[in-house]
Amino acid sequence: MEKLIQLIHSQTTENWTHRCKEAFDELYDTQNSRYPEKAKKAATLRAPTFATESGVPFASLIHPSNPDSGAYGGMCFVIFPINNGPCLIAMGIGTQGLSPDEEILGRPGHARKVRAICNLMNSQYGNGQMIAWAKQDPTRTDIDAPSNVKHLFDNYESVFNKYGKVLYGIFAPTDNLETTDKVLKAFLDLMFEERNIFPRANAKQEYESIRSEYFEHLFPKVTAEEVVNLLETRKYVILEGPPGTGKTRMAVDILENIYNNNGISIQFHPNTTYENFIGGLFPEKNTGDLGFHFVPKKGDLMEAVVEALKNPTKNYLLHIDEINRADLAKVLGEAIYLFEPKSDSPRKVKLAYTYDEPIRGSLSIPKNLHILGTMNTADRSIAIVDVAVRRRFAYLKLWPQMEVVKNISCELMQEAFMKTTTIFVEYASEESFNLVPGHSYFLESDPILSRKLLKVELAPLLEEYIAQGYVTSFADAIKGHLQWIESLTT
Repeated sequence: MEKLIQLIHSQTTENWTHRCKEAFDELYDTQNSRYPEKAKKAATLRAPTFATESGVPFASLIHPSNPDSGAYGGMCFVIFPINNGPCLIAMGIGTQGLSPDEEILGRPGHARKVRAICNLMNSQYGNGQMIAWAKQDPTRTDIDAPSNVKHLFDNYESVFNKYGKVLYGIFAPTDNLETTDKVLKAFLDLMFEERNIFPRANAKQEYESIRSEYFEHLFPKVTAEEVVNLLETRKYVILEGPPGTGKTRMAVDILENIYNNNGISIQFHPNTTYENFIGGLFPEKNTGDLGFHFVPKKGDLMEAVVEALKNPTKNYLLHIDEINRADLAKVLGEAIYLFEPKSDSPRKVKLAYTYDEPIRGSLSIPKNLHILGTMNTADRSIAIVDVAVRRRFAYLKLWPQMEVVKNISCELMQEAFMKTTTIFVEYASEESFNLVPGHSYFLESDPILSRKLLKVELAPLLEEYIAQGYVTSFADAIKGHLQWIESLTT
């Protein structure tokens, strides 16, 4: 990569075509190069020299089926030189259209991985600045790069003016050559990987390391410390995510180990009512003719308020499991007004009935009462959380974690985890991506028991996804995976 890095940072187009050929040939011309010789046949170099000021110089690796000159189509890796800075590094589509790479470019996983690479570059090397950007849908060549993005990369105005609609992943190099080296390897590895060509054995470890780094941005890790810090600042937090990602376990661990059991866990369900959660009238036996009468009784929230008020210097946690299984707007009623973590003054609502001390006729939420909900994003039988409710909670998403599987599980479970998640990464739409099974489905160290668990726990979940029509767009891939699970002998 040394010559290519030097080319990108040279800030000149002198002898452009020749220098590009030397730099790109270095990728696969020797035994020590990153890619095997067949990679050269899978990507043709196009590096024209423009004689007029109106031309935008570039060097691009394109599909070999394209003509030697003129407009080309399909996926490409491209660099654009400018006179006052390093080359812009990009993934793009030829102006001739998606062909012959319609399948690659239309697959959600390709765009997803380009976004993950750009997110990695921004978070690891951006120092608070945006140095990389990725388009949501590469196939939308009718949509130009947003004006606010162009403004951030204004050194490359001429590039955006001509090719803004066909670029779907860009990186503006900094003075750090190591950063340029990493993004080059990430983009080029991905491009060749899409053509079923992988780095040589001498580069395999680095390839897997870079891939793992940007995969962490597909499945970002959330720690208990992050959740607690958010509870301290926002008070009302919801952990959401696919099934099996440890949402309830994390919430319970936080309650037990960080709040020292100063709190309570409850679970919502479709029959949870305002009376259950806030408070209301409930029948009570008496000695009169009717045998009972109605008295106001506190719900779970009121009880939590009472407990929190007993020791205002100590934080109290109300954990609500499956918080989206109830109709939150109805369950909260007028109490939704109280859920405002940044209110300038304490909020209070008047109640319809008078309760025991210290509630009496009004309700407010003390500063030391924190609420942590958990929500399964795969439960499509539940209505979307009301917008008015949603904006009052801070949301953190828990994703499957390969690290957990590696630390606990046998090789078969690790293989099953990678096969399962790869299918969702590659083929799932943004909505279906929220259904990827969590790591708890793969936590078993015994190979024999693992085969049984995959068949009785993972397979039924995937079969239900198919039956409910949640994974229609990639049902064949899921069915093929189910056949692999079924083939495992016990």
